[in-house]
Amino acid sequence: MAAAVQTRSRWLFARHFLADPRSVGSAIPSSRRLVSRLIGGVDWETARVIVEYGPGTGCVTRAILAAMAPDARLYAFDINADFIAHLQRTLPDPRLILVAASAETVAARLAADGIGHVDAAISSLPLTIMPPRVRCRILNATHRVLAPGAPLSFYQYSTRQVRQLRRHFGALAMSFEPRNWPPAFVFTARK
Repeated sequence: MAAAVQTRSRWLFARHFLADPRSVGSAIPSSRRLVSRLIGGVDWETARVIVEYGPGTGCVTRAILAAMAPDARLYAFDINADFIAHLQRTLPDPRLILVAASAETVAARLAADGIGHVDAAISSLPLTIMPPRVRCRILNATHRVLAPGAPLSFYQYSTRQVRQLRRHFGALAMSFEPRNWPPAFVFTARK
């Protein structure tokens, strides 16, 4: 990514964190190491439909697009209009479908395109600090759209919600990435 675009991306991200930390979750985009760990559990050779929640300024989105097959599609959901506009300008990839809506609407949005299941879901949403009802609706919607065995990969800065996550998905793997600021826990749940 060009240095000027990267600088604008970081300022945009930080500005929105300062304005609403509960919806952005961090003042700094994810490190390359965290992103690598986050997308590492996806079988990129077979994944054809992927959803991403909370793409922000696109650091995870770029890695997903680089790993995806040429015929795969990525649906990226974000409620922040500035982030959606930024991604439209900086990521003109025909495989990327930007959705200016909450992740809660994933099933309806995919159904509108005739898609019943996804091969992977990757989330940068701050699940730990969002309202419990919203978190529950997002987890339920994601569980509905994941194909059997498909991963939901996400990171958090706390393990507070592990019990609720296990209720939704049963098996839940967890790792830790200390080379991110702040250090993060990476979770992989499978349907």
